[in-house]
Amino acid sequence: MSTGGLQIPPNSDLTLGMVCLDKTRPGRTVWRMKADERFANPAGIIQGGFLGAFCDSAMGSAAVTHAQGRKVSVANAEMKVSFLAPVEVGSTLTCTAEVVSGGRRTAFVEASVTNGSGALVVRATSTYLLRDRD
Repeated sequence: MSTGGLQIPPNSDLTLGMVCLDKTRPGRTVWRMKADERFANPAGIIQGGFLGAFCDSAMGSAAVTHAQGRKVSVANAEMKVSFLAPVEVGSTLTCTAEVVSGGRRTAFVEASVTNGSGALVVRATSTYLLRDRD
C-alpha cells in the first residue's frame, strides 16, 4: 500500500515477514518474525544482517510513533547490534523497540529481540534523524 510516496509496509518488512503486534504507546513498538531458513548462514543459524534489519525496522517505527501525530520520515544515523546467542532456523522472534530519549529532530532507540523461549538473543541501539514530511 502506498501512502503519499511511502510504501507501507516497506519491502524489507515484507521480505523478512515482520508483523507489528503493538504500536499503541508512542515511542514503543513490538514486532514478530519467523526465522526463515532463507536467512541462515552456512553454519545453519540466522545471519546477523537479517537480525539487524529486523531491529532497524522495529526501532525506526518506534521513532515514527514517538513523533506523536507529526508526519515524519526517519533515517538511521548509526546503529550498534550485539548478538547474544545464535538464532535457530524456525524460531519465532519478538522485537520490542523503545525510544529512550528523543526530541523534535532525533530519537535514541533501543531494541531487544527474544526467541520463542523468551531468551534474549539480540540487543540493538540506534539514533534516528526525524524529518517532517508533507
